[in-house]
Amino acid sequence: MAEVTVGIGMAPADITLDLGDLHPSGHGALRIACRVDDGVVTAADPQPGLLHRGTEKLLEVRDYRQALMLANRHDWLSAVTSEVALALAVEELLGLESPPRAVWLRTILCEINRVAAALMHAAGAAALPPHGLAPRDVPGMRAREALQRCLESISGGRVHAMITRIGGLAHDAPAGWRGEVEQAVVVVREELPALREAVARTIPAGLAALTQEQAIAYGTSGPVARATGLDMDVRRDTPYLAYGEVAGAIRVVTAETGDARARYDVLLDQVEADLPVILALLEGLPTGPVNVSLPKVVRAPEGSAYGIVESATGRSGAYVVSVGETTPWRVRLRTPSYAHAQAMKVGLPGTRLDDLAGAIGSFMCVAGDTDH
Repeated sequence: MAEVTVGIGMAPADITLDLGDLHPSGHGALRIACRVDDGVVTAADPQPGLLHRGTEKLLEVRDYRQALMLANRHDWLSAVTSEVALALAVEELLGLESPPRAVWLRTILCEINRVAAALMHAAGAAALPPHGLAPRDVPGMRAREALQRCLESISGGRVHAMITRIGGLAHDAPAGWRGEVEQAVVVVREELPALREAVARTIPAGLAALTQEQAIAYGTSGPVARATGLDMDVRRDTPYLAYGEVAGAIRVVTAETGDARARYDVLLDQVEADLPVILALLEGLPTGPVNVSLPKVVRAPEGSAYGIVESATGRSGAYVVSVGETTPWRVRLRTPSYAHAQAMKVGLPGTRLDDLAGAIGSFMCVAGDTDH
């Protein structure tokens, strides 16, 4: 039953229409309760939880090998970085070091995944009506396809790579893989200018702006934070994997206005800045094995560890607590999507309904990543 509150006589009234969680129009991945006045959003209340995946509890009843197969599914656009974050935490608990070649290959895979995810986020904005392109015409998809083929060539999976293992990778890169990645980089460079233009047509300047103080208060990261001038990137600030070896190639892009257009500009400018990082990693890729031998049963000693990586949309971390069993006692995921969804509370007011889809998309959330 709908709930309606009306005024009496000539007094102004607020009308609240809530059809309930089970109504087909109300059940979704991320619900945002908005107050609208004359076609403008005056208040927004993000309500994640309608796509409850229970990822943390699922990870806690799987052994450490099995957990990696599930870890890449909460942010399905950043599958590789998600599984690597958990692997880094587990390897810290075990005191285990992966072979150098595995470390460098993991880093390359993370960078490929970061670029592919960024292209998809931007493509969503470029296809928004009324000025957006038809999905089949959105630039950047040819580049994303080239990157996805690189992931498929090495892992066998286009979306969920599932190549990370405790102590390294499931297998080495195939012959000719370096050339395939280099060609994908060329295609990305070719398509970026047109994708920037397409996004600029659909996302007006000044839309859904955050101040730097708001970005900090809500724990944002990635392009959402850097668009407000926050100069932060885990790859540079706390180097992990092989990023310390290619530090000279890492450039962090920021902006100042903090609005939706700035977020997309930072996202795509960062893609361009990251292409030299991929090439530097390919150039320095060492030879050797890509995994270590593990016992049949992996049992982590008592303790806790935190693995954190920089995904396309921000800081993604996995906190693991062990009590000495074959499964973790506690897993806590710290992902950018949840923080960014909450920041909509202060970012969306002032947005016209015509621009609401673009404003929401600019916070770069993945539905399964908002509720663990």
